[in-house]
Amino acid sequence: MSDVNKTVQKWHASFRKATDFDSWGQLVEAIDEYQILARQLQKEVQATNSTGFSEEQKKTLGKIATCLEMRGASLQCNNQTKEEFKLEDLKKLETIITNILTFNKEFPFDVQPVPSRKILAPGEEENLELEEEDAAVGHGSADVFSPRAPAAQGTLLPRLPSEPGMTLLTIKIEKIGLKDAGQCIDPYITFTVKDANGVDLNPAQDTPVASRKEDTYIHFNVDVEVQKHVERLPKGAAIFFEFKHYKPKKRFTSTKCFAFMEMDEIKPGPIVIELYKKPTDYKRKKLQLLTKKPLYLHLHQTLHKDS
Repeated sequence: MSDVNKTVQKWHASFRKATDFDSWGQLVEAIDEYQILARQLQKEVQATNSTGFSEEQKKTLGKIATCLEMRGASLQCNNQTKEEFKLEDLKKLETIITNILTFNKEFPFDVQPVPSRKILAPGEEENLELEEEDAAVGHGSADVFSPRAPAAQGTLLPRLPSEPGMTLLTIKIEKIGLKDAGQCIDPYITFTVKDANGVDLNPAQDTPVASRKEDTYIHFNVDVEVQKHVERLPKGAAIFFEFKHYKPKKRFTSTKCFAFMEMDEIKPGPIVIELYKKPTDYKRKKLQLLTKKPLYLHLHQTLHKDS
């Protein structure tokens, strides 16, 4: 079997895995699989060397990637909108994927491929060459579906059920201070809980895109529920907040800075924490402050204890 056929088989298996999760109601897993497959297709579309796919086939792959992102965005929307992309529609693409080498019909949906806008895995943008932050260049066109759209709704999770004698933690992300706050496009924060080795203890959660910008502040005012009881967080764990925004010149979403809270900082009430330069250092070994200016992430903690 040729490498191209093996690649197509791998894509088909990934597509089936994603749609199965979707059918079973495992939405978090489905969204992840859709995004992973969309990134794989995007990578193929953007490849400049010969990969065995024609330009027309790459165009079709780009449209499939768009549909995958649209379905993922639909699953992250609480409101059912007229723009929802349904699972039964997505399943129509299965035969196109399996027959991509011979497919010559009209694509069933009126979508555009998005080959020039990169879809990056969490943390993947940190492997790119670190360049000077770009000035914002407007908010761009909404005509073509944007892979970053899911962040608009966020992926926040509900509070865990209470347990006798155990404590749950809600962190309200109030605002972040940045000297170029007004220039940040589609800003949001990725919330993670890591152990001392940087291993995830909770699912990552994205806030919705910020509610407003004012002077040197970007306001979120959203509650994030820690998905583990405080008593079950191991020694040396930390809670991370990664501030991300869209960079139109480079056409991807980038981490601008990050902040973190350690276990001894968990206490009711307001807290202000410092901002550090990217890339995010989950092990907290080589920290470098973002700026000498007094700009911070403003939070408010609430502890819930079931006595």
